[in-house]
Amino acid sequence: MKYSKVLTASAALAVGALALSGCSGSGGESDDGTVTMSLWQNSTTGPGQQFWIDAIAAFEEANPGVTIEMQSVQNEDMDGKLQTALNAGDPPDIFLQRGGGKMTAMVNAGQLMDLTGLISDEIRSEIPEGSFAAETYQDKVWAMPLSVLPGGFFYSQDAFDNAGITGTPETIGDLESAVEALKATGIAPIALGAKDAWPAAHWYYFFALRECSPAVIEATGDSKDFSDECWLRAAEDLADFNSINPFNEGFLTTPAQQGAGSSAGLIANRQAAMELMGAWDPGVIASLTPDEQPLPDLAWFPFPEISGGDGEPGSMMGGVDGYSCSAQAPAECADFLNFVASADQQIAYYEAFQSPPVNTVAQEAVTEPYLQQILEAYNNAPFVSQWLDTVLGQNVGSALNVAVVDLLAGGTTPEDFVATINTAGAQG
Repeated sequence: MKYSKVLTASAALAVGALALSGCSGSGGESDDGTVTMSLWQNSTTGPGQQFWIDAIAAFEEANPGVTIEMQSVQNEDMDGKLQTALNAGDPPDIFLQRGGGKMTAMVNAGQLMDLTGLISDEIRSEIPEGSFAAETYQDKVWAMPLSVLPGGFFYSQDAFDNAGITGTPETIGDLESAVEALKATGIAPIALGAKDAWPAAHWYYFFALRECSPAVIEATGDSKDFSDECWLRAAEDLADFNSINPFNEGFLTTPAQQGAGSSAGLIANRQAAMELMGAWDPGVIASLTPDEQPLPDLAWFPFPEISGGDGEPGSMMGGVDGYSCSAQAPAECADFLNFVASADQQIAYYEAFQSPPVNTVAQEAVTEPYLQQILEAYNNAPFVSQWLDTVLGQNVGSALNVAVVDLLAGGTTPEDFVATINTAGAQG
């Protein structure tokens, strides 16, 4: 999940010591029968902190002798720090799982607990198989899904109204017209936090989703071969769109989620009209408004279609966010994952993060029209791909993200861009 959550703790002193030490602190059962587990997550703002505090407190109350110590890791640092801990044999017991090629590598290295037989019947009945499929490899479940996070445009309805935009863009041509209309009102049309690379890469991912067939996207996830012409067309599409200067001034040095000057902060403070982002964005935006409340006119529309592409119309990009247990974690790790996936906890998760829960019972509590729209689009999509950097794995995915920033900065051509990612793919 590409959003920032909040540092939380069940015991402030324990977390403080963990944060200061900087170690992963993998837990286990002590001689007196008590169990301590460590958890890494990427929360840094707002109501998310209270969600984790409450969830941990409730689980500990129901499970005497179990303590969960939490460490917050900045989202952009999570993958590298987690991989280092895993490779050193000292990972956290519970941690954010992005899935795709990254999860596959962890499974192949023997670093994850097999959860297949540890998921309760109640949770199995309330979470769709499609959500578990996103956390499955070689017919085994390696993470507990918690949130559905497809991407699309989050926008200010007030900004669109002020610009005289009726309806939402259905084609790239419509989106370009909206950009020009918004410019005329003095607002930045589209916020982009390219400093963090992955938000910029989202743009290429979505053009590729429209240009490439599902079969090509899935095959490339395995082969890391970008020789199909659709990958070049997607790069050309992005370069053409970038040529109309749709993004905020200084977007190459703008962060995605940290502070009022981030891309999410620009939406929250009405300095920009829209942002292409995953479904965690409403919670991040809410944490950055002046009153730290949800943006009242926030709305959503899917990435527009393009003509002549091989993609299935209505296809979605984005994944299911989950949490894994390390291979050496105590058995109570799976108990905690079942707990946070339960309907009551999923409702609390949705209310805290303003993102769609995977639990179907909890989904009935979703009231925001834009979240209902996201769920409907996701459930009706003919094809759903996880984020491409997740599909491709850590090394190739990171190279792709950096190459997209270079393309947007004018440092490379679409042809050289494809050559760069092909080289990265060949090197694995």
